[in-house]
Amino acid sequence: MSAEDFQKKASIAGEIEIDIKCGGSAGESSSSTVGSSVAASQTLVLLRSLLEIQQRRALAYAKLKSGFSEYVESGAEALYQKLCSEITAEFSECSKQVREMESLFLKPEFGRADLAQLLLDIQSQEKQKLHLTVTIQVLKKAGRPSERMLTHENCKFKKPMQHECVHLHEITEAAGTEEAEADAEFDNALKEAIRGVQDAVTSINEYLEDIRYEIEALEAE
Repeated sequence: MSAEDFQKKASIAGEIEIDIKCGGSAGESSSSTVGSSVAASQTLVLLRSLLEIQQRRALAYAKLKSGFSEYVESGAEALYQKLCSEITAEFSECSKQVREMESLFLKPEFGRADLAQLLLDIQSQEKQKLHLTVTIQVLKKAGRPSERMLTHENCKFKKPMQHECVHLHEITEAAGTEEAEADAEFDNALKEAIRGVQDAVTSINEYLEDIRYEIEALEAE
C-alpha cells in the first residue's frame, strides 16, 4: 500500500468517525427535545385538569350554600346531613387528585417543584376555606345567644296552653351585660370566619391566575 493510499483511507476513516460522533450528538439533542416537549405537554394537561377541579369545588360550595339555606327554612336535618356527606366526599376526591398532581410535578421527568408548591398553597387555602365555611354554618345554625329559641321541656304545665316557664328570670344589669357580651363574642366569631373565607378566596384566585399564566406560556411554546 502506497503512502498516498494510506493517507486517503485515514482521511476517510476520520470523516466517518466525525460523522458518527456528530450523529450521536444530534440524536441526544433530539431525544432531549422530545422529552422536554412531552413533559411540557403533560404539564399542560395537568394544569388544565387543576382548573377543572377548582370548578368542581366551586360548584360544591354553591350546592352547600344552597342546601344550608333550604335547611334553615325547612329544618330538614336528614337532607342537610346527606348533602354534607356528599360534599365532603367531593372535596376529598378533589384533594386526592391535586395531591397526585403535586407528586408528579416533583418527579425528575417534570422537575416542576414550583408548580408543586403552588398546588400545595392552593390546597392549604382550600382547607382553610372549607373549615371556615363550616364554622359559619355552625354559628348561623346556633344563632345569636339573645335570639336563640327556648324549649320548654322542663317547664311545669298546670293547664293546657299555660305553664310556669323555668326560663323566666329577673332582668338585672349583670344578666344584660352577660347576654350582650355573648352576642358580641358571637358576632366577632362570625365576622372573623367570614373575613377568613374572603381572604382564602382572594389567595386562591391569585394562585389560579399564576396557573393560567403558566398555561398560556406552555401553549405559546
